[in-house]
Amino acid sequence: MVRPPPTTLQVTTQQLEYLVAIDRHDTWGEAAASVGVSPSALSQGIAELERRLGVALFERDGRRRVPARDHEPVLRYAEATVAATRDLARWLASRRTGTSGVVRLGMIDAAATHHFRDVLRAHRRQRPEVDLLLAVDPSGPLVRRLVRGELDLVVCVETDDLPAGLTTQPLLDDPLSVLAPGDAADVTPAGWGPWVTFPSGSHTRQVVADALRRAGAGFEVVAESNQPEVLREMALLGVGWTVLPLAGLGSVEGLRVVRRDLVVRHLVLARRTGARPDPAVDELAAALLAGAH
Repeated sequence: MVRPPPTTLQVTTQQLEYLVAIDRHDTWGEAAASVGVSPSALSQGIAELERRLGVALFERDGRRRVPARDHEPVLRYAEATVAATRDLARWLASRRTGTSGVVRLGMIDAAATHHFRDVLRAHRRQRPEVDLLLAVDPSGPLVRRLVRGELDLVVCVETDDLPAGLTTQPLLDDPLSVLAPGDAADVTPAGWGPWVTFPSGSHTRQVVADALRRAGAGFEVVAESNQPEVLREMALLGVGWTVLPLAGLGSVEGLRVVRRDLVVRHLVLARRTGARPDPAVDELAAALLAGAH
């Protein structure tokens, strides 16, 4: 039985890190390996966390342990605390070594390969002493990594459901256009599709789906990929229609641009609210904001 917690909350960062690791991995064994402990040590750490909090974080579903009712708010707190602790550790390390540190930047593909490639090139040339670590991924995974403290800055698609603890600044507008296989006959919205598009949960997919419905088109999805170039190639093969940013996409020969600028997705620069100031991170953020076009 979980006992009431003491008046003063006494949990450790390690216990909170265990909880974050469980959320990130498919099994408790994988979570334990990721933080360098045995599965039994992980279980004991979670049990002690539950005891100190006075709430159950997991419950049994057959042989599996699944999140309990009070799991979500504690997980959010754990992510924020672990992220802040990592920020502090990085800052202290840079103070001790006198180095300029590391900047961990996440970007969606179009931002990295087109919109901000000159900014990144200039930053590497002007600040060779700064280790710039670049992660290219869809917006959702990037935002989750930012919340967990694994990234310092993220260039992603604006969304209405931004997690708590993050702030954004607008960067640029990125128009998306309707592309059809070259032999498409019916180019009225009622005849558009079927579609090859981004996977479920993608911010851009939701923007596209809403815009197509407003235009009077259906949204039957027959294939998915996170990579715009793969979606373009599937459209070229006649698998389906697609909606993509023309900027940075390369050649669209063999495809029919049915409607330019169907909708505009907004790219923003996201960072953790209250993150410890880091001159190297702040300088790159300023360069991205200045280089938006």
